[in-house]
Parts: sequence; C-alpha cells; structure tokens
Amino acid sequence: MSQQLVSKVDVELPSEPSLTARRPFLRWVGLAVGLLVVLALPWYIYPPVAMDIAAWALFAISVDLLLGYTGLLSFGHAAFWGTSAYTTGLIATHVGLPFPVAVLGGAIAAMLLALPTGYLAVRRTGIYFAMVTLAFAQMVYFIANQWRDVTGGENGLQGIPKNLGGMTDLINSDAFYFYYAAIPIILLGVLLAWRIVNSPFGRVLVAIRDNPARARALGYDVERYKIMVFVLSAGLAGLAGGVFSVSHGFASLQELVWTTSGKVVLVTVLGGIGTLWGGPVGAALVVLLEDRLASSGFNGIGIITGAIFVVIVLAFRHGIWGTARNGLGAWLRSRRRTREDV
Repeated sequence: MSQQLVSKVDVELPSEPSLTARRPFLRWVGLAVGLLVVLALPWYIYPPVAMDIAAWALFAISVDLLLGYTGLLSFGHAAFWGTSAYTTGLIATHVGLPFPVAVLGGAIAAMLLALPTGYLAVRRTGIYFAMVTLAFAQMVYFIANQWRDVTGGENGLQGIPKNLGGMTDLINSDAFYFYYAAIPIILLGVLLAWRIVNSPFGRVLVAIRDNPARARALGYDVERYKIMVFVLSAGLAGLAGGVFSVSHGFASLQELVWTTSGKVVLVTVLGGIGTLWGGPVGAALVVLLEDRLASSGFNGIGIITGAIFVVIVLAFRHGIWGTARNGLGAWLRSRRRTREDV
C-alpha cells in the first residue's frame, strides 16, 4: 500500500518546474485567496467546526511532509497529536500559562516522543515503517489509558482553560474570538511546513523519496534526514493537536486511538499527497461532511467517508487538489501552445 501511495507522489511532483514555479504570481494569488478563506471561515461556518478544519488541515500537512515529500507512510501520527493534546491540557490546567505557550509545550513533547520513535522506525521502509509507528502509537494509547492519575484514563482531561491574559473572558465566552486567537498558531505551522518543502532540506527529502541509494551515494545521511523530518512532522502534528484540545476544552483517548491516524491519512490522500494544499482541502471535506451527517442524526458516517475515499482514489488519482492543479496546468500549457502555433 505504501509503495502504491509513494508511486502516486512521483506523479504529483514531476521533475519539471511546477505551475506556481513557472508563474510566481499564481503562488501569491493562491496564498492571498487561502488567507482570505481562513480569515472568513468562522463567518460562514460554526466557529468550533472552522477551528477543527484548521487543526486537521495542519495535522494532514504534517503527514504529507512525511508521505508526500519523503515517502514515509506513518500509521502512528495520532501518538503525537494526542501527546500534545494531553500535554497542552496539563500545562494549561496545572501551570496556568497562556494557551499558546501550552500548545508550544505540547508540540515540544511530541517532538521529544518522536526522537526515539523515529530512530527505530526509519531503519525500516514501506509497510514495516508504518507498522513500527503504529506499534509506538498503541503503546502511547495504553500508557494514557492506564496512567489515570495524570491523564484521567477513560474520562480524559476535562475543563482545559483558554488562558490568554486580558482576553481570557472574551475567548472563553465566544468560540468566534478564540478562532482568531488560535489561528496564528496554525498559520505558523503551515508557514514552517512550506519553508521546509521549499528549502534545500526539502529538496534532499524529495531526492531520498525518489532514490534513497542515489541520495546516499551523493553523501547524504539518509537515516539522519528521515529522523529530522519525522521530528519536524511530529512537531507540526503537536501544534495541531494542542490547538484542537484547547478548542474543545478536553483531551481524550480518542486523540490517541489508531483510527485517528487512519483518518488523517485518509484526509491527506483525499486532498492530494505531495501538494501541502491538499491537506486543508481534504480536512474541509471530511470535517464538514462529518458535521453535517452527525447533525442529521446519521450513524454510519464511516460508510459515507469510506465510499468518498474509494471514489476519489479511483476517479482522481492525484486527489482533489492535485487533480485540479494538474488540470489547470494542462489547460494553460494547451493555451500557450495554441498561441505559439498561431
């Protein structure tokens, strides 16, 4: 499965310059439109749902950093999302620090957990890498379930405060204001992911994904680069998980269960692996669909999301965003050839 996904990424990221690389203004237009959508989202969608979309979007981007740009399929990323959720809740509840500081502490805890996990996991490839990450995630789930004095066990951590100095009462009274207080954290994570991908470090990751043996022959320490991107990916997942827990006011075992890891992989593939933009698109689709179905009283949400996943994989091999991007690029190239012929 992982090899099939990686082969699709090879199609997603061709060696020729991308559409935005050939037309820089399209990149800036896309960034401006994306920022406007983020700022306008709570005006048109229930603010807690808008916050969920933003958190899951960054979570999916963190997975895409591994899957799309390094060729590593992780089935254990819920460990970092959930570890940060619990750590953020503990810091905010017992220390009383502002929630952005608590979220940062949660992200650091996720990165610390990723160090030993990545050190052991990157020595394997393909499905074996995925199974090692899944095993670690299950260990973290078991610890959280048994360590009731700290995590609350099956009851989880409840009543996580939204401390932010003089704005505490305002953001506690209205989720609309909390959205604008927390969204800079999500945007910071997205900016960091974009900088990683568009840096020499990101180019090395793509080289490792395409041909690890050749990258190693060129003098790159493949295992060290994989560990570094694994830890960075965990940090981004931690930022998302911390914001998610503060937004809901609790952290539960649901954040650590293996289905959460599967869901974020589904979100990433739906949007389009190897695109970064695909994560937000997939997150918006899945979160909004789940919210609408839950509001209508429908209990078979997994059936609907699974069916959509099958359709997207069969009909749109590059995901929603990847297919749209490739279609636009093909249309612009055809127009350019037409003008040259004339």
